[in-house]
Amino acid sequence: MFTGLIEDIGKLVGLERHGKAAKLSVGTTLPLAEIAVGDSIAVNGACLTVESAAAGVIHFHTLAETLSRTNLGLATKGAPLNLERALCVGSRLGGHFVTGHVDFCAEVLSAGRNGDDFELEIAIPEGQQSYFVEKGSVAVNGVSLTIAGVKHDRFKVCLIPLTRAKTNLDSLKTGAKVNVETDILGKYVVGMLHVPDKKGITMDTLINAGF
Repeated sequence: MFTGLIEDIGKLVGLERHGKAAKLSVGTTLPLAEIAVGDSIAVNGACLTVESAAAGVIHFHTLAETLSRTNLGLATKGAPLNLERALCVGSRLGGHFVTGHVDFCAEVLSAGRNGDDFELEIAIPEGQQSYFVEKGSVAVNGVSLTIAGVKHDRFKVCLIPLTRAKTNLDSLKTGAKVNVETDILGKYVVGMLHVPDKKGITMDTLINAGF
């Protein structure tokens, strides 16, 4: 489990293909003495397991599913990658609950200033619209963000200067691919609304259940 608050912008050192899977090597300034084999680290928002770490580089095994569902398979050597270690119990939760299970890879439709704000517009694939609500939460490349606006085929987020400085979102251009994870609470609500039930699940039953 993660919070969407990025700890370091790593650099892709290598992506070595092994059939449909790959070995991912990421350079980082994270304290490797505090990182053990088996630890979970979110890389651009995708939860990966540490296989080894030494000399400023962390090595991961990436499954075919990970490569096909995220932008990691598209990354080139030297690409900036957002890194976050798993949440420690008792730590402050400054972002929102991020699982590291990327839902889809989406296209950046626009990136730039709108007055004093820096905005990103990102495409919403068909069938995913129900998971986006204005002022809700979303993770983009693992960064916890608030949705500033939603249309049928896209959503908008605004970046504060600190987010631009401390993540790789500032380098995004129109046409870039980003990893998107929708809010886990929204997934459960939408799932409950679509599960067949003899009594039927309505908005009233959800409200009565505490949602």
